Amino acid sequence: MLRVAVASSALLFAKTTARPAGFSCAAAFLPVRRALLASSAATASFSALGDMNFVDAPEVAVSDAFDGGNGELVKTEFNGGQATVNIRIRPDIYTELEKKHHFQHFFFRSSVKGGEGRSVKYAIVNAGEASYAKAWKESTTFVSTKPSDPQSWTRIVDTQYDASTGHLTWTHKHKASGVYFAYFPPYSYERHLAIISRCEASKDCTVESLGKTLDGREIECITLGSGPSNCWVIHRQHPGENMSEFYAEGLLTRLLGLDSGGSVDGMVSKIRKMYTFYIVPSMNP
Repeated sequence: MLRVAVASSALLFAKTTARPAGFSCAAAFLPVRRALLASSAATASFSALGDMNFVDAPEVAVSDAFDGGNGELVKTEFNGGQATVNIRIRPDIYTELEKKHHFQHFFFRSSVKGGEGRSVKYAIVNAGEASYAKAWKESTTFVSTKPSDPQSWTRIVDTQYDASTGHLTWTHKHKASGVYFAYFPPYSYERHLAIISRCEASKDCTVESLGKTLDGREIECITLGSGPSNCWVIHRQHPGENMSEFYAEGLLTRLLGLDSGGSVDGMVSKIRKMYTFYIVPSMNP
């Protein structure tokens, strides 16, 4: 208890006390460290601290308070100069049908002060408890500094999943103070509403609501074509599967000619006479 109290007090001093130029927390620790190291019981506690300079340790802040954000900071650890940021995925709303909280998708912003040019390790510590943990194998985390630009996202190739610990990890060398990490590049609700509005402006389809999600958002269905065969195309049964709504946007753009003033090619005209399409861009917006 004494060792924890002394260490905590010294750390609090380092964070809250005005420090002159060249001040080192390691130096401030030395008198206390020497005294406590005389006890063999204290050796293990301070061997991990070593002569680390806490002034040089980067300050990490994690946020998910934005559209589609999911990622809760658990703690940040420092070991041998390596910072590891532990993140927890927040579970989705409880489902009455399956009697469980699903989760898989993550999307969060990490701001690192004093860590520019330094590699920081990230770990999703509850990845092994996700709805489909097998999906982590050979997966890659995405990173961007411009989250609203789908072309800005790149893969982090050193992403690894350890089934024995249930941790999904990767490292990132911070060049900017704030970056975004995601399971897959996000398809925002704002962009969802934009494609719905473009469809509503088309004379070749109708848009109706099939109901509302648990969050109160409309589940829109776009109906088009006049063929005798019905074709349902649904996307994002699982809200974290953003890639499927990118596909839905492309499909609707082609079938309705949204980029060509409503003009479509011969193949689309033929298909629209063969089928009546019921397209749901997002089952769980």
